[in-house]
This record gives sequence, C-alpha cells and structure tokens, in this order.
Amino acid sequence: MSHHLETINRLESEVRSYVRNFPAVFTHSRGARLIAEDGTEYIDFFAGAGVLNYGHNNPDIKAALMDYLAEDRIVHSLDMASAARAEFLERFEEVILKPRGMDYKVQFPGPTGTNAVETALKLARKVTGRQNVISFTNGFHGMTLGSLSVTGNAMKRAGAGVPLSNASHMPFDGYLEQGSDTSLELLEHIFDDEGSGVDKPAAVILETVQAEGGVNVARMEWLKKLADICEAHDVLLIVDDIQVGCGRTGPFFSFEAAGIKPDIICLSKSLSGFGLPFAVTLFKPEHDQWSPGEHNGTFRGHNLAFVTATKALDYWTNDELTKDVERKTAIIESRLGALAERIPVEATLRGRGFIQGIAFDDVELAGKASAECFKLGLVIETAGIDDQVLKLLPPLTISDEDLEKGLSIIEEAVTKVANDASPDRKVA
Repeated sequence: MSHHLETINRLESEVRSYVRNFPAVFTHSRGARLIAEDGTEYIDFFAGAGVLNYGHNNPDIKAALMDYLAEDRIVHSLDMASAARAEFLERFEEVILKPRGMDYKVQFPGPTGTNAVETALKLARKVTGRQNVISFTNGFHGMTLGSLSVTGNAMKRAGAGVPLSNASHMPFDGYLEQGSDTSLELLEHIFDDEGSGVDKPAAVILETVQAEGGVNVARMEWLKKLADICEAHDVLLIVDDIQVGCGRTGPFFSFEAAGIKPDIICLSKSLSGFGLPFAVTLFKPEHDQWSPGEHNGTFRGHNLAFVTATKALDYWTNDELTKDVERKTAIIESRLGALAERIPVEATLRGRGFIQGIAFDDVELAGKASAECFKLGLVIETAGIDDQVLKLLPPLTISDEDLEKGLSIIEEAVTKVANDASPDRKVA
C-alpha cells in the first residue's frame, strides 16, 4: 500500500467510500483518463459522479480559469457584484434560457447540489404557504436534512439521526408497473381526495432519471402528465437536474423532450464545467418572493466557477455536443444491450443518453463487475438501493477510442462475473 493511501486510511473518517472501491492514489487527469501515482492509467466511466461532463482538465475551460487567476481577478465576493458573475448570467441567458423560451430568475445558493435542493424546498414552501413536499420512491436529492426528507434510501435517511418530516413519497414511473400511468393516477386521486391523509403539498420534486436510485427512467409522456397534474392543482414542480442535466441525457436539460417548464430547477455538478463547486436554483419570476438576505451562504457565487461555467457554455451555442452524445449513446446501447442478452444471468440495460445502467437480478454482480473493471483499468460505480446496477457516466466529450475500450472492459468484466455466477451456462 502506498504511503499516501496509508495516510488517508489512518487519518480520514470511516465515512469515506469511493476510495475503498477504487484503491489507487490519483495524481493527474486528462479528458476521460485518470492517472495514478504508480503511472497506471484508468479510463473514467464515473466522471466525478457526473461532475466532469466535459472531461478532466478540459483545456479550453482551464485556459479561461488560468487567465483569470493570472490577472489577480477577484475570487471570493459573497453576492457582491463582479464582472464574472454578470458575464455568467448574460451567457446563461443567451445560450441556455432564450433559445428554449425559458423565463427564469437565477439564484446562487451554496455551491453544492443539496444547497440547490434546500433552496428549492424552502422557496416552494414560502411561495405556497404549505409544508408538505411529494417526492418519489428511490429518489435521491442530497444529504442535508431537507434533501434527505425527500430522499428514498433508508440507509441514508437513517443517518439523519432525527425524524425527517414534511414529505410524502409516491411511486416513481415504473415502480408499480412498467409503462403504466398507475402512479400518476394514484397521485392525482390523492390530490383530489381530502380523505387521503396526505396534506396538499407545496411542491413535487423529482429526477427525470433517478441516478443513485438505480438509473430509473421516467417516460416523457409521464413527465408531461405529471406537470399537467401539478399545474391543475396549484402545486409547484421542482426538477432536480443536478446529475442528469448539463447534457448528460443529450439536451442541456433532461426534461426538454417532454416539453415542460418546471416551476423550479436545480443544477450543480457539471454546471461549472471543471469540477469546481457551483450550484444554481432557477425559478419562474413570479416565485421570486425572497426578501434580501433571507437565504444566503458564504460561497453563494464562486467567481472561479462563474468563469469556468461561462466558458463551458460554449458547448451549447449549437447542437453538436447533443448530436455527438446521441451518436455515442447508440454505440453504448448496442454493445451493452447485446451483452445483457448474451450473459448467463438475468440482466437488463436501461438509461438515457450518457447515463446507462446494467441492472442485475443477482444484486452482488454489479459490485463484483465494478471491481473487475477496476482491475482491468476502468473506473465505474454502482447504483440502486442494493447497488445492483452497474452505472455508466462517461464524460460527454470522451473519444470514440476511449469509449470503445471502456465498453470492451465492461464486456470482459461482466462476462467473467456472470460466468462465475452461473458456471454451467458459461459464454465466451
């Protein structure tokens, strides 16, 4: 074991997790590659849990950051005015909001995803005067108390140490029956029935693709019907696009194909484009009912992240990145769909765009496959309540060569663990 890893194991809390699954000391990174201190290179199908959509050390974004720092430009400014702040807002309006016909105010909460969610929940309750929030089975929205209250994972919820209240959980699309609108019929019936025992909510919050929950994909028609139900009942719709936004599914926002315009949108992870902490909460102007300073934070609006996020928006001046994601998604789905059918265990491929998952009936196989991938030079995580899903999150900008090589490693690793689990039905 390296000296650095020994130091981490000795001094860092037992709460650490990823280092246990990927026991290497990483020193450098470029594009879709991670380099360890012993010189070993790994293809990265994890991308910082969706933070590095544009790759590690993206050269154009890095150049903008280096130029800014070299000029002694302001780094920290709370929410005082800065040129970097204004330039991000102008660019975001020009490249993202106006082309989509979206009229939203922008709030900079604390710099992480859970801060964006907490802001959304607090604002929805303030605007409506109601306390309850509807969330969905297997949803994940963060680790602070408000975000945990609308998160489904029992282990993570238990870590709160206090009751998690003012939230009700409903079945996500496909939770009761694949391809059925039963979950929405139930939700609408509860909204209409004063005997349901569920308080009328301030908001409904969801991910369009549940990432940590196991790559559970909501159908576009389901999302559209959900938005209609919320509008009809004067309930705000919050879309948590933290992990599956910023192009992860192809378009910038994951909900675009549904034709909906949520009341509130949460973004973080890849928003800065460079791995710097950065989050925004977007909301329709009529919901901007804050008093000055009513919600704040020391790092609300990090100028370095403004700079890198502004540069990252260059990718969205046209649809080239979206089309490239769609092209490479077809490669992923073709190869891994065939793999899931070929192996001698029950497995299915599911996902949208560059978030894909192989779900195994034998819940131990995804973890074993992830470990085998790491031995072969690929970093890839698991997801789902039982970690039963091998989850792909490659950078959107990954080269065809690295994508194909990573998929070959998955094919080799998954075939091995599947054959080991079912030796009487081995496949080549």
